[in-house]
Amino acid sequence: MNNSDIPADVQQAKTRLGIVGNAPALLAAVQRAIQVAPIDLSVLVTGESGAGKEFFPKIIHNFSPRKHARYIAVNCGAIPEGTIDSELFGHEKGSFTGAVSSRKGYFEEADGGTIFLDEVAELPLTTQARLLRVLESGEFLKVGSSTVQRTNIRVVAATNVDMLGAVESGRFREDLYYRLSTVQIQVPPLRDRGNDIMLLARKFAQDFSERYSMPVVAFDDGARADMLHYRWPGNVRQLKNVVEQLALFHAGEEVSGSVLEGYLPRMAMEYAPVVSGHRGGVHAYEQERELLFNMIFRMQSELDALRKSVEDCRMGGSKGVVVDDREVEVLDMPRSLVRYSETPAEVLLKAPPVADVRHQDAVDVAAGSMTLEDTERETIRRSLENNGGRRKAPARELNISERTLYRKIKEYGLE
Repeated sequence: MNNSDIPADVQQAKTRLGIVGNAPALLAAVQRAIQVAPIDLSVLVTGESGAGKEFFPKIIHNFSPRKHARYIAVNCGAIPEGTIDSELFGHEKGSFTGAVSSRKGYFEEADGGTIFLDEVAELPLTTQARLLRVLESGEFLKVGSSTVQRTNIRVVAATNVDMLGAVESGRFREDLYYRLSTVQIQVPPLRDRGNDIMLLARKFAQDFSERYSMPVVAFDDGARADMLHYRWPGNVRQLKNVVEQLALFHAGEEVSGSVLEGYLPRMAMEYAPVVSGHRGGVHAYEQERELLFNMIFRMQSELDALRKSVEDCRMGGSKGVVVDDREVEVLDMPRSLVRYSETPAEVLLKAPPVADVRHQDAVDVAAGSMTLEDTERETIRRSLENNGGRRKAPARELNISERTLYRKIKEYGLE
């Protein structure tokens, strides 16, 4: 998407807050934040860690009538459980050991403005009850006080936790969840943002170069391909970390794919991003279908080699055929029992089972009894059986994404 196609208010928010990227899901999230900003509703921002959730409370605050009041961001996961109530709601002098004076909490300090509760799922249950009261009535009590105080505040919360799962397990109050999530905004993970990965990488490289007066690092085609196909479990935060390491140790160089891979954990290297199949927001499966057909064509090539080996075996009297530079025994019968009119497939089908599964699949295809879909289904079934029903290894073995494998499993009834 070109900048000219982006709504003016979305472009303004991106420019003001330094948001980089044009992925449709990202722009939709920004637009949603702008739309809800003028209305005093609680908002819950969800998304993976490092995806950039912290930008959206700022968008909501800056586009709301509260923009001239205070904005306070609180990381709930970084405050010890014993002091979280004091931090949020304040305390009176002598209310606990170390309380040598009275103190205002964040809810009192941000009166009239916006408070951002990051990692809200980490709040203790007792604090959740206090927060619920603030959201329902605007009232709170300082720790150690019996005087009810009021605050006019807007709460925007964020989490990378499955909140419904937390509710079901009793770790988060259901009533508080529904109060916080009046409006939800989903921030897309970096791996689903396509070319935004390269836009961010170039920005981080340029920023590092300017900050430390070093030659800027560049990326060759191999490195760009690896970046676009890497899973980025740490999202934007991880990308920034990797680019800054490259900018330091390879300043002024053009980084290759092999160099880049040295900075990426191997566990997330094999990934076929969903976004690579998008065309105007609709997923296209042409690339994944091509991978499947290439796999089948390779099987057919093996079959051709197998046919030739069987013919040579028949003509020369050998008991084995050679496939992939290995001799595979397929005949355990006197040569007189093999009719010259038999096809290679018929010869193979009369033989004992072949140990190599790929060769047996080729036999089934040679028999002419299987359609292309049958072949694909059987190949997937055998791969699942060989890997104990697990899907990651078969996906890697078949050179397709786990998403495609899951879709094929459902399509062929292989659950």
